[in-house]
Amino acid sequence: MSLAPSPTPSPTDSRYAVDQVLLQRLSRLVVAGPRAERHTSHTPMTGEALATLPQSSPADVRSAVEQGRAAQRPWSRLPLAHRAQVLLRLHDLVLANQRTLMDLIQLESGKARVDAFEEVASIAISARHYARRAVDYLGDRRLSGAIPMLSRTQVVRRPVGVVGIVSPWNFPLTLPIGDTLPALMAGNAVVLRPDRETSLTALYGAWLLHEAGLPDGVLQVVVGDGATVGQAVVDSADYVAYTGSTPTGRRVGAAAAARLVGFSLELGGKNSLYVRPDANVAKAIEGVRRAAFGSAGQLCMHGERLILHEQVADEFLAGFLPRVRAMRLGPGLDFGIDMGSLLSQAQLDRVDGHVQDAVAHGARVLVGGRARPDLGPFFYEPTVLEGVTSAMACRDEETFGPVLSVYRVASDSEAVALANDTAYGLHAGIWTRDIAAGRRVARQISTGTVSLNDSHAASWGSMGSPLGGMKQSGLGRRHGPEGMTKYTEVQSITAQHLLTLGPQLGLRDRQFAGVFSAGLKALKALGIR
Repeated sequence: MSLAPSPTPSPTDSRYAVDQVLLQRLSRLVVAGPRAERHTSHTPMTGEALATLPQSSPADVRSAVEQGRAAQRPWSRLPLAHRAQVLLRLHDLVLANQRTLMDLIQLESGKARVDAFEEVASIAISARHYARRAVDYLGDRRLSGAIPMLSRTQVVRRPVGVVGIVSPWNFPLTLPIGDTLPALMAGNAVVLRPDRETSLTALYGAWLLHEAGLPDGVLQVVVGDGATVGQAVVDSADYVAYTGSTPTGRRVGAAAAARLVGFSLELGGKNSLYVRPDANVAKAIEGVRRAAFGSAGQLCMHGERLILHEQVADEFLAGFLPRVRAMRLGPGLDFGIDMGSLLSQAQLDRVDGHVQDAVAHGARVLVGGRARPDLGPFFYEPTVLEGVTSAMACRDEETFGPVLSVYRVASDSEAVALANDTAYGLHAGIWTRDIAAGRRVARQISTGTVSLNDSHAASWGSMGSPLGGMKQSGLGRRHGPEGMTKYTEVQSITAQHLLTLGPQLGLRDRQFAGVFSAGLKALKALGIR
């Protein structure tokens, strides 16, 4: 296993510390009382303390929601073009401040620089997309009513009010800010609860939004654990957007449903990557490597199952395994490293536990399979297993780390059956030269998205198309029109002209029913919808 080009950082290395002026600025954005408890987060790079932030209380959350309600009303009355300018200015600020953003992302999550840049690019794309497409997604629609020309309906979209966003630690910029942008563009206020281990990045994103012209109070950030602060957001907001584990997602959905407020959930995944016999093997090798080991596998859409058609399996592995062994692994706030660290000891224990369980039950480690404390406290080698069976936890449970299991199949139908043999349905990848055949296979896989000849980035970056999960991978969608309209209520306003829909002109009820029935038959005959 290759090492990073830079040495392992010492705990006192100033490169792995947060500027104190910046920290004070971001601390002031947290909605918390003057005597709030404080929590210290730690960087996975070294395991040392990174930042101490005030913690919000449930009362602070309720206060943030009320402040959001007051700010939301004037914000929603602003023209779409005005709100769009805020997002377009954010686009430029994100790109101009990408170095600071990438530093914070890496310091908080431990991921490699190239993975941190993926988050920066995602927010820039999202800001541009929703600023430019909001008129199409939110514009009024005019429809004919019961009687053509006499009944005219206008369908309008109204913001729900205050959107509560509860986001996880693995994508500290993309998930909290990416979900915030369409909610704001739709005219809502947002109360955001990022994971408290990765709050600095989200707070910096919120600060950039204020710099872009977002009015005070429209975006409130609360910081704290999920059981108290996250739950308070779920219990107070007019809509809840949650990203995280499936068990917690069920509880979030139940709590929101009990209050009769809308919600969306992006949950776990056990995603398959299928290499067909006609695939460009060289391109598939690099694509699978990124799909499996990007962000150290701490990505809901990353691949954990590698399905190889038997005609190319040996050729693929002959090229793939050396490429995995050669991956540059280590810390460092610069490009040139392929994979960074896991977030915490809990993540490391889960990953290593899955690998050791698989080996104990007969699986073979083809590459990797061990922690790397010489690089940092939570580093784990990218790992490829073969011979995984249903007796092993990693066969069906989400590992959420850099562990890939190899399976061989003799046909597309076998690949589809294996890909669907899971409780999850978030994402899949297919490598093939025959795009038409790839699309036919994709339609048979029960996942919300499928990427052909690329990792998850192809689906994620297609901002105009909806993205989400089937089965136990969640409800609702982000991105595309659905990613914005879910934060709205639909209202239909119908105006009736000249004649009303009831007996008139001296007609009795029976006569009216006969005339109206004849009219309905005529409309059908004329092909009118």
